[in-house]
Amino acid sequence: MECSETRASKIESAMFYFKRWSRKPFALFKVLGKEVKICALSVGIASVSVPFELDAQNDTTFLDRQRNLDEVVVSAQRSPVVYSKIARVVEVIDKNEIQNLPVQSVNELLRYALSLDVRQRGSDDVQSDVGIRGGTFDQTLVLLNGVNINDPQTGHHNLDLPVDLSSIERIEILEGPGSRVFGPNAFSGAINIITGASKKNYLKLNLLGGDFNYKKANLTSSVSRKNYSSFISIGHRSSDGYTHNTQFDISNAFYQGQLYYDKVKLEAQLGYTEKNFGANSFYTPKYPDQYEATKTIFSSLKAKVNTGNFKFIPQAYYRRHFDRFELFQDNPPSWYKAPNFHRTDVYGLNANSSYLWGWGRSSIGVDFRSEQIRSNKLGEITSDSIPVRGYSDVYYNHKYRRNNLSTYLEHAWFSEYLSVSAGAMLNLNQDIQGIGFYPGIDIAYSVNKNFRLVASINRSLRLPTFTDLFYVGPNNLGNPNLLPEEAISLEGGVKYKQKGIQSSLVVFHRWGNNIIDWVKTSEEEKWMPQNFTGVNTFGIELSSRINFHSIYSNNFFIRSINFSYSYLDVKKESDIYISRYVLDYLKHKFNLTADFRLLKRLGFSSSITYQDRNGSYLYYDFDQGKYAGQKEFEPFFLVDMRLYYQYRNFTFYSEASNVLNTDYVDIGNVTQAGRWFKLGVNIGLDL
Repeated sequence: MECSETRASKIESAMFYFKRWSRKPFALFKVLGKEVKICALSVGIASVSVPFELDAQNDTTFLDRQRNLDEVVVSAQRSPVVYSKIARVVEVIDKNEIQNLPVQSVNELLRYALSLDVRQRGSDDVQSDVGIRGGTFDQTLVLLNGVNINDPQTGHHNLDLPVDLSSIERIEILEGPGSRVFGPNAFSGAINIITGASKKNYLKLNLLGGDFNYKKANLTSSVSRKNYSSFISIGHRSSDGYTHNTQFDISNAFYQGQLYYDKVKLEAQLGYTEKNFGANSFYTPKYPDQYEATKTIFSSLKAKVNTGNFKFIPQAYYRRHFDRFELFQDNPPSWYKAPNFHRTDVYGLNANSSYLWGWGRSSIGVDFRSEQIRSNKLGEITSDSIPVRGYSDVYYNHKYRRNNLSTYLEHAWFSEYLSVSAGAMLNLNQDIQGIGFYPGIDIAYSVNKNFRLVASINRSLRLPTFTDLFYVGPNNLGNPNLLPEEAISLEGGVKYKQKGIQSSLVVFHRWGNNIIDWVKTSEEEKWMPQNFTGVNTFGIELSSRINFHSIYSNNFFIRSINFSYSYLDVKKESDIYISRYVLDYLKHKFNLTADFRLLKRLGFSSSITYQDRNGSYLYYDFDQGKYAGQKEFEPFFLVDMRLYYQYRNFTFYSEASNVLNTDYVDIGNVTQAGRWFKLGVNIGLDL
């Protein structure tokens, strides 16, 4: 084990690693800011990052599970927290798991996560909706290296990421509400995608090909010097599609740089992604030849000032997103005027500070976020129309802007057996009268060295999207009178930890108020969003991770097994409507992944997923060209496999997704891909 000495005050991430815990109250706070010895260990830890505490370049996050680590300080809230004292359900998928799993996109990877409902409209990150604990895709907050990248137009675009899966170091998932930590729209949970995170100088190339003329190439490079580091990723992937009008062409580029100077660190991000894809029956099966093209530009700049016990972190970010949706890709009818064009612009400014003192760590922060849309469909009609570039006689003649101001307060306190984190978000939005108050408290108690009891209660907020408010189409009609969603969530459970084993059992209940769903009372009506008086969600989550190499030895043929099961029950106070989203939830979800060591350099991984979705959808008979009544979602099994061989700087691998060729749908009438074979190679060079 290689160790090095450093000063914790120069480590900008809120993650420190200690060989021993002194068993004295506030011992953690006494050592922070002082000279300590840290070792390069590697064990999978569940942590959740926050926008101002996260250090995306910290290489010690995915840790060797063969080591024993007594205490780890992680950013599980707005204040640093020892992992063993985290009082929330947090899941981390690190790079080691990502590299060995049979997946090639973020949406495929998230399918394996506990209580995540990934509803795909196409393959390979074309477009997916991600919900947490029975929440809708608009109720999930997505962050990139701690920066909010949610799209105000619609949650359908929240996973328009400028990075490829091979560029991701880890994904941190907060199960449950996070508004008091992350702000509005972390209603049912948050997903933080982290890139870079390497101190090494390297160049990596990933090449892949497969069925349906699938092609993928991605190049990543990391360069680190004494006071400077940078990470760059460039990628492209395409396919002819697994059925009619499912072709896609996706490009992305991403840069991340860091500059260190004494007690100040600057971090910059710049990303671009472009997607062009056939949208077979995405929003209505009546017109299956739909097409969509999106572009995203993203940038952020952050400074971290660390003076020991005091930290101050200001940040600015900007995101522009273009969306062109065509109801008819070719030969539109005479009544169809033009595609839908939308351009959203989001910029944010925030400043956060924390102070460590004898009774814990106190934090305060403020965040300003401005969201604007220009469109030929969404928003209010405007007199200052501007032309859509590249199209004659098409104008952005609608626009809308809203501003949001949030203030955060939190205090975290730890003792030998008990940890408490309490805080609140005060929120002011120009569309909402008055100031919203969203408090929460998380408590954890250690029964002994293996068992830990956790409990929390939090209040959360979700603002309507611009699509909710304004969309008008052949089958949809927006509602400008919508109120924001609010909820109170209570959860409690037990965590178990032993050498090589991490398990948890959690029960939660969410009381939702003014929940938004697209509904109608008959098949002939248009879908329209409405606020329900209440939607109550009850759930049970069980998960376990077993690292056999940590328990036995590196020669044991099973490396690891991950198991998870979740159960949900959702009750809506009004049942006179046909629901499009709220009551289409995963009642049962089971996932089992295993990684095997067949030979010294040969490995094999497999995943089995079972999903049983509650609800039904209006079934469309494509042969008859008409709707044929309600159809229940059918449960299904998915099996994915990966075989890989490592030799020096090369990793050769083959993948098979949906091995059983299961016929299934995540969203009504949108057919998913059957069996799909791929073959690829990863090449890594040290610089």
